[in-house]
Amino acid sequence: MPIKPEASYEAFQQLDIRIGKVSEVLPFPRARNPSYKVAVDFGGDIGIKWSSAQITRYQPDELIGKTVACVINFAPRNIAGFKSEILIMGAHNEAKEVVVLTTESPVINGGEIF
Repeated sequence: MPIKPEASYEAFQQLDIRIGKVSEVLPFPRARNPSYKVAVDFGGDIGIKWSSAQITRYQPDELIGKTVACVINFAPRNIAGFKSEILIMGAHNEAKEVVVLTTESPVINGGEIF
């Protein structure tokens, strides 16, 4: 995959990327691609936000309690009648499955990534 065009640091600063803890995972059979409805708890003033996420390489119980990196300031998207408020960040493995980005050590829930 080629490198994307150069972006300014200011463009990066416009993204609000936070760490949250997965609190609920529901099936999402109406989604076009295999997906879950995922609730992520950021604590404090942010609270719980929902995402439609193509992270079905995991069983729902594997995701509960996992800390995940999320973009929380994109405009909500309507996906098959479901309001997806955040983007859970991930990367593909060799099998082209989405692996969620998480932390190696405990961090503050709702903490900002910089």
